[in-house]
Amino acid sequence: MNYDIIVIGSGPGGYVTAIRAAQLGFKTAIIEKENLGGICLNWGCIPTKALLKSAQVFHYINHAEDYGLNKVEGSFEFPNVIQRSRGVANKMSKGIEFLMKKNKIDVILGTAKVQKGKKVSVTDNDGKVTEYSADNIIIATGARSRELPNLPQDGKKVIGYRQALSLPEQPKSMIVVGSGAIGVEFADFYNTMGTKVTVVEFMPNIVPVEDEEISKHLEKSLKKTGIEIMTNASVESVDTSGEGVKATVKTAKGNITLEADILLSAVGIAANIENIGLEEVGIQTDKGRVLVNEWYETSAPGYYAIGDIIPTQALAHVASAEGITCVEKIKGMHVEKIDYGNIPGCTYCHPEVASVGLTEKQAKEKGYEIKVGKFPLSASGKATANGNTDGFIKVIFDAKYGEWLGCHMIGEGVTDMVAEAVVARKLETTGHEIIKSIHPHPTVSEAIMEAAAAAYGEVIHI
Repeated sequence: MNYDIIVIGSGPGGYVTAIRAAQLGFKTAIIEKENLGGICLNWGCIPTKALLKSAQVFHYINHAEDYGLNKVEGSFEFPNVIQRSRGVANKMSKGIEFLMKKNKIDVILGTAKVQKGKKVSVTDNDGKVTEYSADNIIIATGARSRELPNLPQDGKKVIGYRQALSLPEQPKSMIVVGSGAIGVEFADFYNTMGTKVTVVEFMPNIVPVEDEEISKHLEKSLKKTGIEIMTNASVESVDTSGEGVKATVKTAKGNITLEADILLSAVGIAANIENIGLEEVGIQTDKGRVLVNEWYETSAPGYYAIGDIIPTQALAHVASAEGITCVEKIKGMHVEKIDYGNIPGCTYCHPEVASVGLTEKQAKEKGYEIKVGKFPLSASGKATANGNTDGFIKVIFDAKYGEWLGCHMIGEGVTDMVAEAVVARKLETTGHEIIKSIHPHPTVSEAIMEAAAAAYGEVIHI
């Protein structure tokens, strides 16, 4: 019952932390109340990508003629699409099970609560409580769909992302509130499968954290596919008394009423910090997040927190990196702090969006004199051959030293390309070094080199 490290939560923060702890020789346990892999693997990143792949294949089938193939009438059974997505998630969860066994990590099933004296009590499904102790306790309880007072979720007509992944039948119409990654990805999936989708966004641009040019291009692309988009708009109230849902939407021109079968609330996430013993142990929080130092230790010595429950970017890869950094520091290794200015963000709609570093607006606000280069995918041989020319690559360099300040991409497959910019920025690569790094032809990745060349007036293919 005594461990070197106990990890609470087995999402991409928790399970990665546990594996790294075990690799470093710590006697490790992980506590999970539901499924190994957490929300990301079971109800987030992985199953949504499976749905989006089904939608992409369906799109290709219906556009076979664009590729010189005979016309095909694509059809599908919606429950089968959902079933495939759930199968992918279940397979991945079993993979985490294997990794726990391989690394000799004890898996404790139940609901955890931290106690004073570096102890954790775990209540199993039968209500039995068992106490465990550890030299170090790492809290990685993640987050859930955020509920707004005027948008209470009933799980049937007003739903969060979890229900959107497992609807028993396809809705004919859907209102999506919020146009961050979650909202846009679901809007894209359901629209491609034939649902009439309306997106309502409070901010002036969809995917509001992205560079403005990327946001505007994505809005144009999604509208072309039939998605209705309302920006500078907010849902004031919902009425679920009838067959479907009626949403009162406040716009600059006054209130309007939208009607649909289902409303998906995608207005962000709320950290899972309630009822886990934080107050009793004296762990400080602020604005719904746990406060930590640069090595993820909370205000209570020996208790750490990582991932969506702390005030850093709520992304799976960030949680994993934080967990690894945390246990390596506990081990006494020489550890480099995470550079939160070099975290890639990806949205897997069609076209995809990927970015890292400063937007053009942010670079200007910080006082940089900048060089901006853009390369349209319509000028890419590989993108043209693929039939996916919608989008562009945008790069931003500091004019004085050539530092790569930001990279913003929209187009098919860009989420797999952004890592080049992340690594290059980590290595303090300059624009000229990117131009002189020979990229393979024909690939879409050449567009990064061409965009860099465009920033310096050396672009070849436009």
